[in-house]
Amino acid sequence: MPIEIGQKAPTFSLHDGDGTLVSLSEMAGAPVVVAFFPAAFTGVCETELCTFRDEMSGFTDVGARVVGVSVDSRFTNAAFAAAHNLNFPVLSDYTRGTIKEWDLVFPDLAGMPGYDVARRAVYVIDADGTVSWCWLSDSPADEPPYAEVQDAVKALAQAS
Repeated sequence: MPIEIGQKAPTFSLHDGDGTLVSLSEMAGAPVVVAFFPAAFTGVCETELCTFRDEMSGFTDVGARVVGVSVDSRFTNAAFAAAHNLNFPVLSDYTRGTIKEWDLVFPDLAGMPGYDVARRAVYVIDADGTVSWCWLSDSPADEPPYAEVQDAVKALAQAS
């Protein structure tokens, strides 16, 4: 089963576009939004990550961080982040270890057998590493409820 509200978020260390390892555990002490997305340079994924970019001040104003995670290579993620001026790390789970551990594997994207990607999901993780809010979709065409993500992060800031 996917990780649920109240559970500790499994930590991960994944490469960003520059090849730097970014660890969830290193972000402890502040709220973190983790946005799993299926594939760079696809319509809904562009919309989603650009929306997080455009709403970044709502996160940084309360001390939260945002990271995106896909199975694309760090090179693809770097090009994707540059093309859309993303202002947060986009991490590569090219081994698919993280999406397996979080139980977020979306199999056979676009009818391509064996092309397993991340299920679209957004998690808000509190300063102690516990999931305080999550949204999961069974369809790569769905967008997350952005206002609810913002509200979840603001609630964490008000509680601390």
